[in-house]
Order: sequence, then structure tokens, then C-alpha cells
Amino acid sequence: MLLNLARATPILFFGGKGGVGKTTVASAAAVALSREGRRVLLVSTDPAHNLGHLFERPVGPEIIALAAGLWARELDPERIIDNHLSEVGAALRRLMPVHLAGEVDKHLELARHAPGMTEAAMLERIAETVEQAADYDHVIFDTAPSGHTAQLMALPELMSAWTEGLLRRRDRADRLQGMLRGLDRDQSRSDAVFGDDDEPASRDARVRQILNRRRSRFANLRETLTDDRRAAFVIVLTAERLPVLETIELSAALGQSGMNVAGLVVNKRVPAQATGFLAERHDQEARHLATLQEALPGVPMQQLPLESADILGLEALAAFAAQWGD
Repeated sequence: MLLNLARATPILFFGGKGGVGKTTVASAAAVALSREGRRVLLVSTDPAHNLGHLFERPVGPEIIALAAGLWARELDPERIIDNHLSEVGAALRRLMPVHLAGEVDKHLELARHAPGMTEAAMLERIAETVEQAADYDHVIFDTAPSGHTAQLMALPELMSAWTEGLLRRRDRADRLQGMLRGLDRDQSRSDAVFGDDDEPASRDARVRQILNRRRSRFANLRETLTDDRRAAFVIVLTAERLPVLETIELSAALGQSGMNVAGLVVNKRVPAQATGFLAERHDQEARHLATLQEALPGVPMQQLPLESADILGLEALAAFAAQWGD
């Protein structure tokens, strides 16, 4: 199930509870696809990055080649926020009067610690990555634990609505300014209030350009995420009570955002032929999976075996994926 889904989907997100093996499964899928001759970009959005540990080499915010047909990057939240605020600050300083530069700096410093700033900045980079997806056959996202990912997937619609609101307020401000200019017969007084005639028009055009670009970017991301032909979400879990319950909750949250879960991957499953303690563990896992299938009856599920050794490096990841079948 998993490899066929990956082959058919240009943009694939892997998510789930922390510690269930999302990074390993996402990376193994990426390696398998690359060895079929496909161009694959593997992207980690999890602040606790593990790609470097898994591939046994440094992986950072810049795209690097890991093997033939395989590239990777780890999106660094702190660096993203720095870049994001730097871009916003540059835009605001161009749009605001010079004497307000200090206020811009104060606002940006407060914004750095505002709730949702990390998610908003990360969303910008995910949107940029999706825009560049045409450079690859597949883009695979290794996402953060469930709660963070659910918030992130809900953001495109919220950010689009927020930008639309800003544009509407901008329209109302423009109309009010036009009315005031029309009522003010003293042109010199009007210029004293609003500044040079060309400056406000130019400033308004730049504001609209920025807002329209953001609106287009978020609208494109939302359209992509909700298109089953272009994007899919796979939840990775272990057959334990808490991961199963989080999976059910994450699936519901994704559905509210318009993104359906295309598959479930049960990782580290105790073998059926186990005896003694492990046999009891296998039976308990079966009961938890029955709960999962009852809650999500239409979602395909693949079970991956518990491995006896750590999975590290390209060859181990390729061998892990080879067990999955088609």
C-alpha cells in the first residue's frame, strides 16, 4: 500500500505522534522512490530534526544531495523566523515613514515571541517548497508531532482569510481617504495630511502587491493540500493506546482542514509468530488496531515489523522499504 501510494502522489506528508518512527518511514519511502529513478526531495518540518542522524551525515536548512535522485533539507524554525521577520521588516520600512522605523523594530521584536509565529513562518517555507515541487517527481515532508502538524495544516485557510480581511480593510481605507480628499478643498492642507500625491499611491500599490502575493501563495497551498491527486497525508503510529487515539484525533483535525488521510502505517509491529511476553504484546496491539479500524474503517493500513536493530544509513533504509511490498 505505502509504496504504491508514494509512487502515485507528488507531495506526501508523514505525520503522527512523536517517537513512532515518522522520520524513518518517510526517509525509507524517499530512498525507495529515488532508487526507482525518481527525483525526490525529503523535507523535515519537525523542530527536533533527525534526518542528519538517520542518514549519518549533516543535513541543514539548505538543500543537499544525499544520493542519486535524493535531496534533503531540515527547515530550521529559528532561522525561518529570523528570515521571515527580516523580510517583513524590510517591507514595512519601505512602506512606513522614516520616523516610524523605531516602532517597526519594536513591533517585530514583539512579533518574534507571538503565539503562532513559528507556525506562520514555517507555513511560508512549506508553501515555497510546494511551489518548487515541479523540480522534483516527489516531495516528502517529515512533519512535527500530531498537535503541531494539525495546527499547521489548518493555517492555509486561516492565513488566506486573514489576508483577505487585510485587503478588505485596505479597500475601506482607500475609499475613506478618497472621500476626505474630495471633501477637502484646500489642496495644501490635503498634502500636509497625506503627503505627496505620488507617495501614497505608490505605497498603496506595494502594500497590495505584498498582500496579493501572500493571498495567492496560501490559496495555492490550500488548493494543493486538498487535492487528492497532488497531495496525501500518511499517519505513522505504533499499535499502542495513545498513538491510536492521537491518530484518530489527527485524522479528524486534518479532515476539518480539507485534507484526508490516505493511509495508516503501523510501525514496530510485534511479529505474529512471537511467543511468551511478545505474544501477549502482539494480542494487545491487535486490540488497539481493532479500535483504530473501527474509527477509520475506510483508510488503508500497512503494518511494518518491529526491527531487531536500528535503521541507519541509505542501505538500511532501502532494505527496510524493500520489506513493504507493493
